[in-house]
Amino acid sequence: MKVEGRLFAGIALYFGVTGLVYWIFSSEPAGTTALAVGFLMSSLVAFFFYVQYRKRGLRPQDRREAEIADTAGPLDFFPPRSIWPATAALGLTVLALGVVFGLWLALIGFGLLAGAVFGFVFQYTARGA
Repeated sequence: MKVEGRLFAGIALYFGVTGLVYWIFSSEPAGTTALAVGFLMSSLVAFFFYVQYRKRGLRPQDRREAEIADTAGPLDFFPPRSIWPATAALGLTVLALGVVFGLWLALIGFGLLAGAVFGFVFQYTARGA
């Protein structure tokens, strides 16, 4: 994750410098906002990779002396089936339609989307704890 973290940190640096220069020399707010959002999003991904690197250490892909057999075995837990991706897609669709047709529909879509995210997060937690 070290290489990916550096890559996204470089992208964040690019968006940050470009956004700052654009903000100084331009009076147009949409481009400045787009560059700021690009900076924030790439910073978030770089921070995620940095935290994962600190938590898990080097992967076999990050070490020069690693063998192909070092990557054998299970990677992680992947759920076999879930209703929450379809619920999240429905909630996002209703939310986007709510932007067009009215606040009441957007609130319903936001509620569906929030429920789907909640379901994603707590899908495999211990039920008795």
